[in-house]
Amino acid sequence: MNRQLTVTSAAEYNRVLYGHMSPAMAVAYLQDNQLPVRTFSDVLHQMYTGDDLQTRLTDFFLSDMPDVNPQSTARKIKNWLSDKNLPTNREDIFRIGYALGFGEAQLDYLLSIYTDYGIQYRDGHDVVYAWFLRNGYAYQDAREFFDHLPPAPGLNQMDGVSESHLTKEIQNNFLSVSSKEELRSCYLNNLNKFGCQHLRAYYYFDKFLSILIHPVPEWIDTPEPYYSLETVMQTYLSLCMPSGKNRQNYSLVQRLIKQNWPNTTAIKNIRSHKVDVPRKLLLLLYVITEDLSVVSDRFSQEEFEDMTIQERVEQHWWTLNAMLADCGMALLDPRNVTDWLILYAIGAAGEEEPMSDRLEQVISLMYHDI
Repeated sequence: MNRQLTVTSAAEYNRVLYGHMSPAMAVAYLQDNQLPVRTFSDVLHQMYTGDDLQTRLTDFFLSDMPDVNPQSTARKIKNWLSDKNLPTNREDIFRIGYALGFGEAQLDYLLSIYTDYGIQYRDGHDVVYAWFLRNGYAYQDAREFFDHLPPAPGLNQMDGVSESHLTKEIQNNFLSVSSKEELRSCYLNNLNKFGCQHLRAYYYFDKFLSILIHPVPEWIDTPEPYYSLETVMQTYLSLCMPSGKNRQNYSLVQRLIKQNWPNTTAIKNIRSHKVDVPRKLLLLLYVITEDLSVVSDRFSQEEFEDMTIQERVEQHWWTLNAMLADCGMALLDPRNVTDWLILYAIGAAGEEEPMSDRLEQVISLMYHDI
């Protein structure tokens, strides 16, 4: 089946799903650094083939921010390209895209794999900067133009289905713009529709979370109480992940898995629309609930149970990617440590063992000495 994977990624896909690894074998595979992780420098060198990558980025950042310390900026970019740390600020990713002459699709890809979300066409900033990039302008032109626009009031609550159509509508409106004057007019006409948060992701988050808060369907007459967020976190989402922020003795793999692991405070902030839904949380919720119907109603439960194990695994792969694409997130990458673990859990489809139990076993072994 064509999954649009590279040869290396396809090999990892087959290894993790059909390699019959025990949890201990999976941990050993990751801890021994056998997974060919796709690094930030790998991605940039594949997207930009010039031999002046570091110099070009450094010169661009210094010209855009003349007041910053030159040594600090040069060191930051050197650390990015040596994979000591990653750019997590979306504005830095936009600068990188402009500096290296990327197209809109390349910028969208880079944003999605390093900030969870690609270009948000319902965000006034993103849609304006994307238009300037698409039409060959400089980053400074986009910033100057955007700085003279009125701020959007911020529409951050809406039905997820409606938001999905609204985002596409706004994107199409801006695709037809051919001048700065039209761009300003289009921006003002859509001002009250803009919002920085990704409500389609919230739609899925809310559906999954409701299943965990109300584990017994309402139509079943039972006195079982609804679960609090604290109980949901402790019962379902902790998965033996150590609490606390101290990662001094963590290996690289342990840090990557632990990064952005959800906690009760984060879930409360998401529910109150203070922060966006992280990609990792959506993946975990899918594995824990094992509920394909939240994303797709193509199959009934009876039809799914009649599938072979391989068919079930493939269906989970496609369903998860459909959800991620709908949210503007990067698709599953078998060379990403978190995604590899999610795929390992999916490999339990069709067996008596729940996906979440398989994932919990790996995490328990991974952090047993922490």
